[in-house]
Amino acid sequence: MTTRPRSDAYPARLTGRLPSGLSRWLWLVKMFLAVPHFIVLAALGVAFVSTTVFAGFAILITGRYPRALFDFNVGVMRWNWRVGFYVYAALGTDRYPPFTLARTDYPADFDVEYPEHLSRGLVVIKFWLLALPHLAVVALIVADLLLYPWAGAAVRTATAAPALGGYSILNLLVVLAGTFLLITGVYPRPLFDFLLGINRWLYRVVTYVALMRDEYPPFRLDMGATEPALTGAAGAGEDGTAPLELRGGITGSAVSRVLPSSS
Repeated sequence: MTTRPRSDAYPARLTGRLPSGLSRWLWLVKMFLAVPHFIVLAALGVAFVSTTVFAGFAILITGRYPRALFDFNVGVMRWNWRVGFYVYAALGTDRYPPFTLARTDYPADFDVEYPEHLSRGLVVIKFWLLALPHLAVVALIVADLLLYPWAGAAVRTATAAPALGGYSILNLLVVLAGTFLLITGVYPRPLFDFLLGINRWLYRVVTYVALMRDEYPPFRLDMGATEPALTGAAGAGEDGTAPLELRGGITGSAVSRVLPSSS
């Protein structure tokens, strides 16, 4: 059976391959192991914002995103996704992420098709107006929902600093995956696919807000390790996982695909 890309596939592509034999306990210390990456990404994040502002002015004048800046920003997002896949956004691999902006054979990858032309007018309204519905969804996913235990103690003792921190919905789902892995030695595939869908949504929104594409991100949860493609059924992914469109909320059948069956 031939597989062809969806006609509505977004030009930002996020993938992640789930290997077998993940360590039961390594995820408990990955946050510490990834500290060198966090330091580098903090500096790259500042550069990312600066280059995006510069690119915005370039688009206003020329209608084009400078290719060198585009490749750099895609590389920063790719690096960030590899680290996220390793630890806080998926726990999808035990392989340590490489220190590079370039594409590698790492099991997590991100790429964006370079646009030959971008709208000058959209530059000034993308991030503060057009993206607001998506940013509201993103805020629900990544905002602190449950304070860290030490942060809660700081609040009770009236010694809390402004940067308290806590678990977001995404973090809690990742911890749930880690708990399954710790107890059973198996990462539930439906939960992995769901986490990939959430991250895919987030990175599409960042791509749009960072002025890298004019196409509006779909309100669609494309679950699975790879970007959606048409196989036998319309809208089915390469792994047979159909995308979930948010039209009035996620249905019960969608939720049933997130957690493993009790059978």
